[in-house]
Amino acid sequence: MRYRPISPALLVSELTERITAITGRRRIAVAIDGAAGATNTTELADALVDPLRIAGHAVLRISANDFLRPASLRFERGKEDPDSRYSDWLDLGALRREVLDPLAEDGSGLVLPSLWDPVRDRATRAERVELPEGGVVLLDGEFLFGAGLAFDLSVHLWLSPGALKRRVPDAWALPAYARYEQEVDPSALSDVVIRVDDPKHPARYEP
Repeated sequence: MRYRPISPALLVSELTERITAITGRRRIAVAIDGAAGATNTTELADALVDPLRIAGHAVLRISANDFLRPASLRFERGKEDPDSRYSDWLDLGALRREVLDPLAEDGSGLVLPSLWDPVRDRATRAERVELPEGGVVLLDGEFLFGAGLAFDLSVHLWLSPGALKRRVPDAWALPAYARYEQEVDPSALSDVVIRVDDPKHPARYEP
């Protein structure tokens, strides 16, 4: 694979251009996927907010971490089970129903920005937000691809196995990331792939 070194600022600029070039959609869903704590998915999604607003888009930031299942379900097989982390932590049905379906052409545009507080282990009781036409949802999280979620632009932050092992905060979760690579191959599914072995010096995959 060939990667082009790119500064964080230029990456934000190129992604902003890519998003604003999307046509034929009333509302736009953008996913930024990468290993939690080891990649800068949150920082990248946050950095896109202001440029997109300057470009004339309403923007709603959403974290997949606010759509986790309750602890009783996530930790049914223990708090450090990699298979649960991979397949059972994220409430895919709620994310689809409350965030992505409203963005569809026949959707209401009423998006729920958060569902569950994983720290307090209780519902956030957030109010739905009406996203106008031309609006963009920026969603960041892990294991977002290969599960049938519909995105208009998919960005994957990729780490080499060695970098992942060094940087992931939950070493017990490494088998989950290996399974994701093997079963889903998120780089192959993504519109944009960024290598972030050194987060200060990313590189963009050029096919």
